[in-house]
Amino acid sequence: MAARGVVLASILLFSCFLETCCGMISFSSLQRTLLVTASHRQALLKAGEDKITVTWGLNQSFPAGTDSAYKTIKVRLCYAPISQVDRAWRKTDDNLSKDKTCQFNIVKRPYSNGNQTLEWTIEREVPTATYFVRAYALDANGNEVAYGQNTDAKKSTNLFDIQAITGRHVSLDIASVCFSVFSVVSLMGFFIAEKRRARKSQQ
Repeated sequence: MAARGVVLASILLFSCFLETCCGMISFSSLQRTLLVTASHRQALLKAGEDKITVTWGLNQSFPAGTDSAYKTIKVRLCYAPISQVDRAWRKTDDNLSKDKTCQFNIVKRPYSNGNQTLEWTIEREVPTATYFVRAYALDANGNEVAYGQNTDAKKSTNLFDIQAITGRHVSLDIASVCFSVFSVVSLMGFFIAEKRRARKSQQ
């Protein structure tokens, strides 16, 4: 029994060591030191058209020096729990290297201890779903060391819905009509030219 206990302890220690070496970072280990807000028009947002204004900064209730290791800010668009149900490709995992909650980059820039604001146009590739915004603070090695989000811990407040692009775009419809007209005119011109050639050959 003693030998088995030693073996189990060794395996556990090795696992911890392996995770440390491989740089595993768990979301639960991060401090929520950033304040993040996301403002937008109060309606169903459309991908490729509508904009979201994101503001982030250090929560000033934390002691001075809390952000001393922060070198970069990474802001991302994330799936809300309601849009993750039965969708393994959007699954939340405490291991950030496996987490699929936040799949869309909004911005990545050097960290500043003052509040920063960005107006972001929702990308055309964003699918229909319910979302929130999260910001990560990265250290000099590019590892996540803190975070903030515009929703609560349960990700149930301040959520917003985005509708993906559906059907054909107006510009595509216009281009299609123009091409059709050009094709008809070209075809008519071809027939007229052929008739003229036929008449000339008969004469």
